Amino acid sequence: MEPKTFHKLGYGMYVVSSKKDKRFNGQIANTVFQITSKPPTIAVSINKKNLTHNFILESKLFTVSILSTETPLKFIGRFGFKSGREIDKFEGVDYQVGVTGAPIVLENSIGYLEAEVINTLDAGTHVLFVGKVVDAQILKDGEPMTYAYYHKVKGGKVPKAAPTYIDQKRTE
Repeated sequence: MEPKTFHKLGYGMYVVSSKKDKRFNGQIANTVFQITSKPPTIAVSINKKNLTHNFILESKLFTVSILSTETPLKFIGRFGFKSGREIDKFEGVDYQVGVTGAPIVLENSIGYLEAEVINTLDAGTHVLFVGKVVDAQILKDGEPMTYAYYHKVKGGKVPKAAPTYIDQKRTE
């Protein structure tokens, strides 16, 4: 089997955020998709080892900020390659608190979705959180960053916790 075939699937680049008590956390995610339009429902895949997973599991809330192609790698690195256990990812970042009380990243975002978890699916290393959308807004015009754009144009890397990570030692 050729694991790189999965890179041919369409993905986007998002910051998925949640809250736990008065603390916020967020991470880069590439697997967010719409499930239904009535009611508006989305799903996101989050690694069980990530702090954001714990926050969503406890609060039953998540937001998805849709990143633009203009998003700098340094910003993606803050949410994708650093742990909320070690830094406050929201310090110095433009965000607002949504209707559910969860944080919405505004910086580098062209729009957002805010959801309440209505179901989960354990997928081994990841959990698929299904959420009813309670708010959605377009923030500005712009092109959403795809995962392909992130790799080809930005030269971005894949963290080990990502669902699309390929261990090069295993494929050689």
